[in-house]
Order: sequence, then structure tokens, then C-alpha cells
Amino acid sequence: MDTDLTAAYERCRKLHRRHGRTYYLATRLLPAWKRRHVHALYGFTRYADEIVDRTDALPPAERAARLAEWSARFVAGLHGEPVDDPLLPAVLHTIAVFDLDRDDFASFLRSMTMDLTVLAYPTYDHLLDYMEGSAAVIGTMMLPILGSSDPAAAREPARQLGFAFQLTNFIRDVAEDLDRGRTYLPDEDLAAFGVTRDDLLAARSAGRATPRLRELIEYEVTRAQAHYAAAAPGIPLLAPASQACMRTAYALYGGILDEVAAQDFDVFTRRARVPRRRRVAVAAQALVTPAGAPVRVPGPVLRPALAA
Repeated sequence: MDTDLTAAYERCRKLHRRHGRTYYLATRLLPAWKRRHVHALYGFTRYADEIVDRTDALPPAERAARLAEWSARFVAGLHGEPVDDPLLPAVLHTIAVFDLDRDDFASFLRSMTMDLTVLAYPTYDHLLDYMEGSAAVIGTMMLPILGSSDPAAAREPARQLGFAFQLTNFIRDVAEDLDRGRTYLPDEDLAAFGVTRDDLLAARSAGRATPRLRELIEYEVTRAQAHYAAAAPGIPLLAPASQACMRTAYALYGGILDEVAAQDFDVFTRRARVPRRRRVAVAAQALVTPAGAPVRVPGPVLRPALAA
């Protein structure tokens, strides 16, 4: 592997370690030769996300221009043109090695472009359209790298796991997304629980949720759990060497919802995090779980008072 390509993979790995700690821990359970390709996909998606979110002091038109310019370099690389970029050689190499579907990358970049102008979603179907590119395609990109005994059967669970992870992030990061001017909780859901955008902003300012907001978040947690349930059958279909990684990621992301419930569905008081001791215990358990064993699907997450 040439020096530039090695450096690009290392850059992706560092981005993954810095910004995706939960998933990075899970990735450590993969065979070494697979890890760099997972890092490459994470680095690609993270860098695009940073163009959108970490340059928010710039006018939207300039951010859009930066994303379009970077996307054009990526597309040129797909067509075999030399690419002068510190990160893209790694993802282009990974795409070539596994013959990944180029349409998945186009769909992802479309969703990143949406983030520049779309600040809210009227219905869950509208949000699913966004998450198709920002989340579901990540699952289908990953599938050839992870390997599967039945790729056709594993495809839809992989998509569902992308939805589950993304919705978990949206639930955890409601306050942070408000700071960027965005709301990923559908407008129809807010209306159903008698919540307005001003209520969200007031909770962000006060650092605590109202009872109606807690009910809304509880509902969204239940919705995320449905995606986890739909994703669970796919993990035993993965290559045996990849199952510990995905069992760990599945349990730890699902564990974020447990933490949200433990703080009575108040995502404004503090950011829900899975304690380190639990992260380590989950990874250790995944290592000794036999390949092909069924995945434990999260049960209903109840309010602490109801769970007693």
C-alpha cells in the first residue's frame, strides 16, 4: 500500500476514534484487515458531516459550495481521476476492493445537502426519506465488508440498523441539534404531544424537559426500538468474525436508550452516555457469544417509576 493511501486510512481511523467512540470500540472486535475499511467509511461520512455542521459560521451558500466541491472530487475519483485529498483515497480504495454500490454514496451526499437547507421534517415519512441516505445506506455500505452467509436476507436488517442508530442519535442530541437550528423530531409528533418548537427551545434554555416533552421522547424511544427489533435477525447472518463487532454496536447504541429512560426521558438535563464499565462488559460478552446466536431485542423502555 502506497504512502498516501496508508496516510488516508490513518486519517480516517483518527476521525473514527475521536468522534465515534462507541462504534470505534465495537470496530476493535473486527479482524484487523476489515477495520481499516470500516474506518474509511466512517471517515468519509464524518468529513461530509463536518463540512455541513462544523462550518456553520459560514453562509449556507459557502457551505454548500464546499460540500459540492468535495463531492465533485469524490466523483472524479470514482471515475479513476487522480484525487488530491488527504482522506478520499481510503474510501475510494475501499469502494474498489468491495465493489460497493455507488448509488449508496450518491444517496448519502444528497442527505448531507438536505442538512444545509432543511431544518425540520413534517412527518416521519419525510424523516425516513432523509435517513435513507444518512443512515440506511450506511448499513448497506457496511454489509459487503462485514460479510454474510445470505447477503440478500441481511440487507433489510442492515438498513434497519442504520435507522435505529440514527434515530438513537436524534433522540440523544435533541438539544445539540437545536443549537444548529434543526429539529429531527417530526412536526406531526410534536403536535400529537402538544409540543411546539418554542417548547423545545425553552427546555434547552432551562436545561430540563417538561412532562409533555418526556412523553414525546418516550414515544420516539419506542419507535427506535422497533427498528432495533427489525435489525436483530440480520446479525446472526453476518460472517462469524464480524458478529462480535455488530453485537457490541447493537447493544451499546441500544444502551443509549436505556440511559435516556434512566434520566426519565429528559434529554435536556444531560447527554445520555453508556458508562465505560458497561461498554467494556458488553464487548467482552460479545466475544464469547457463539456465532449465529440470536440477538436479544431491547424490550420496552419504561419510566423509572413504572419499572419499579
